Parts: sequence; structure tokens; C-alpha cells
Amino acid sequence: MLSPVFSQPPPDLNRRLAKLTSILDVAKAMSAERDLDLLLPLILFEATKVVEADRCSLFILDRERNELWSKVAQGSKNEIRLPVGSGVAGQVAHTGAVINIPDAYADARFNRSFDVSSGYQTKTILCVPMRDANGDVTGVIQALNKLDGQGFNAEDEELLLALGAQAAGAIENALLHEEINRLFEGFVSASVVAIEARDPTTAGHSGRVADLTVSLAQTLEHLSSGPYARIRFSSSELQELRYASLLHDFGKVGVREPVLVKAEKLYPHELDVLRARFQLARKDLQLQSYRRRYEAVRRHGAEAASDIEAAEEARLASELKHLLEVFDFVLTCNRPTVLAQGGFERLTELGNLRFDDAEGLAQPLLLPREIQSLSIPRGTLSAEERREIESHVEHTYRFLTQIPWTRALRRVPEIAYAHHEKLDGTGYPRAEREIPIQSRMMSIADIYDALTASDRPYKKAVPHTLALDILKRETDSGQLDRDLFRIFVEAEIPRRALAQPPK
Repeated sequence: MLSPVFSQPPPDLNRRLAKLTSILDVAKAMSAERDLDLLLPLILFEATKVVEADRCSLFILDRERNELWSKVAQGSKNEIRLPVGSGVAGQVAHTGAVINIPDAYADARFNRSFDVSSGYQTKTILCVPMRDANGDVTGVIQALNKLDGQGFNAEDEELLLALGAQAAGAIENALLHEEINRLFEGFVSASVVAIEARDPTTAGHSGRVADLTVSLAQTLEHLSSGPYARIRFSSSELQELRYASLLHDFGKVGVREPVLVKAEKLYPHELDVLRARFQLARKDLQLQSYRRRYEAVRRHGAEAASDIEAAEEARLASELKHLLEVFDFVLTCNRPTVLAQGGFERLTELGNLRFDDAEGLAQPLLLPREIQSLSIPRGTLSAEERREIESHVEHTYRFLTQIPWTRALRRVPEIAYAHHEKLDGTGYPRAEREIPIQSRMMSIADIYDALTASDRPYKKAVPHTLALDILKRETDSGQLDRDLFRIFVEAEIPRRALAQPPK
């Protein structure tokens, strides 16, 4: 029995199959690429191979300006723009018909100025439209100079059209991806403006924290030892980290402005009322002195007036001096500094001071709530006000979870939520010990910038070295990540990220 004879496919069919396979392979690669700057060269490289051309150009249709533009054209370094209807590519974009020119210099549609300016000699041209899923022209692909010296044939037209259709979809996806990125960038930038509008004294804080955090994350890529030696962040993960850092304080828009910008322990209106009360007390001392003088002269006669006047002037001066000293002490207590030893006890004693009002009724010089505010041991905020400030993290999380983040950015709310958590469980709002590495890095950056930022009404800027000492104390106490802090210091992240030498 004779074995069947299977003939091999002809070489031309093998070549065509190879080209079609190449188109399918590049279609897969194009569908996965979202960066237009990487996608366009990929399309040109494959188009050049498929039709066996010397070089190719790709033009995208800008409908608003009725122009074709190209970021990449083989042999050109500059962006090219040309009107729709002008030149070979412009005519293809206008009519949607394929143009195949076997002899460029013999065809009136060819513009020789491109050859003159570039020094290139065009011989054969194949230009095809790129169409989207609706059949609309979105751009053109132009191939120049068939490598075999012959003109482009019908098969080349078919293959380039097939590649162009795949390219159109990939480019549309990439452009949509860019638009989404610009949308998020604009939204994040507007949110940062809103944050800083609430508290202008902290302007620039969110941006600096983002720069410090991302720089620290990028530094981890160069480590060859330690617990973070294998940590790598993709470009989308770095973008996610940057957005979380920029928006970490957005919840402050939900905090009452007087609390947010409180520079001293008493609010300005409270200090004004207190100052007016001391002025009334001063007038009361003067009135009491004049009453005593009148009574003394009435009892002892006019001949004793001189001695009475001298004694009362001395007494009044002493009482006014004491009142001024009390007020100066109150002003000292009102500043965001730690009270000297005995300061709290003296404030309690001053609560017993009285003066007579206009109706002759005794009134306290210091009210209990004023004494309580002035007795704040550190900073300017009471326990209740501090809780309100700390609530900004909850506001941030609720706000960020309302945003339909893309899959690549879905952890933005979680990362921002944990930036005030501490490894020893003393942080807020959840007192979590399991903290994402992104949030650990942001914590270090946030504290560093809060310490070293320019003077604010409630604090002075801390020098770089002292800020690192404070961070080290928190690290040694188990609050911050020891290894990340070491990298932060050794890699000189502040100098590199903020482009200025630490002081």
C-alpha cells in the first residue's frame, strides 16, 4: 500500500502565514501596551517588517484641528503636523482610500520638500488608513521604499490595512488611558489646592511628602541586602503611592477651620475677651484707689492729702504691676510651649483672683475654661480638638473610597488611611500594627516635612539634623520602621527629593 504524499506549502504561502502570525503577535503586544510613547514605535517596527519597507510613518488624526500629527516617524526626530487633504497622508486621511505609488517623483501627489529637508530619497509609497471599530478613519500608516526595489503589491496593502486596524484600536485605548491619567492628575492637583486653601501656612506640604515618599520607594530598588532588598515598585504602583501621598491630608477640609489653623491655646476672640477683662480689672483697681483716697481725706482731713496720695500711688502702682505680670504670664501660657514647672499650679491659684464689674459684683479674672485651655501641656490643642484634627484621616478615607479608582490605583485609600498609624499600636485612627510599606514610608516623610517646613504660627521650623534626631527617637521607641528610616538617612532622601541641601 502506497503512503500518501503530502506536498509542502509553496514558499509564498509560508511567507504570508509568517506575516499574518506576526500581525497576530503584534496585536497581542499592542493590546497590552498603554504607553503611547512605547506603542507607536512598536507599530512602526512591525509595519516595516510586515511590508518589507525601508521605513514607516504613523499619523494620528486630530479632528479638532483637522490635522494629522505624528510623534514618531522613522528618520525624523521632530513632531510632524500636516493638514488633512495635504500630501499623500493627508489625502488618505481625507478620502479613506489606499494610495500605492510605484514611482514617487512621477506622481504629483508626492511632496518633494520632505526629501529635500531630510536628504532622503523616496521611491515607492504605500499609505493606508487606520480605521476604528466603527469604520471611521483615525489615522494613517505610510510605508516608504520597498526593500526589493519593486513597488508595494496588493498583499502589502492587505497586510498593512490589517495591521492598521489593530493599531487603531490599540492607539485609541492608549489615548483613553492618557486621558484618564490626565483626569486623575487634574483631580489630584485640584484636591491639593483645596487642602492648601484651608490652611495656607502648610502650602507645599502634600507635594513635598509625595516627593520624599516616592524617592524613598525608588531607592529600595537599588538595595542588595536587608529586609527590603527585593522590594520593587512598578510605574503604576509609584503613581498609586504618589496619589496617596498627595491626598493623605485631604480630609482636613472636613475639620473646622479655627481648629485647623489654631496658633495659640486660646482662640483670637477668646484672647480679646480676656484682654478686655484685664482692662476692666485695671480700671477697677484705679477706681478702688480713688475711693480709698476720698475716704482717707474725709477721715483725716485735707492736711493729710499729700501723704495719702503718695501711699495710694505706690499701692496702685504695685497692684497694676502685679496685674500686668499676671497678664504677661497668661500670654506666656497661651503660646504653644511647654509650661515651666509650677506653671499649672499658678494658673489654678490665679483662678481665685477677682475684680468688681460695673455693677460692683465680683467677677473671676480667669474663667475655668480659660484656665483649662491655658493648661494644655503641649501644643495648642485640647484633647477634644486633637481628636477633631485626627479625624481628618477618617474623612480622607471616606472621601477617597467614593472615587472609582482604576485597578492600578485601587489601594490609594488604604495607603493614605494608614499614614498616622504607628508600629507599636499608638497611632490613629485604628491603632493598627500591620501597616503597608507604602504607608510606613509616608509616615517618615510626613513627620520629617512637618518638622522642617517653614515657620508656622504654632511652631518654629526644626533644622534637618534635629528632625532626624526626633525621627530616630520615634524609631527607637518602635513607632517607625527602623530599616526604612536608616535608608531615608543613608540615601539622603531629603536632599535628593527636595533638591536642596539639608541644614
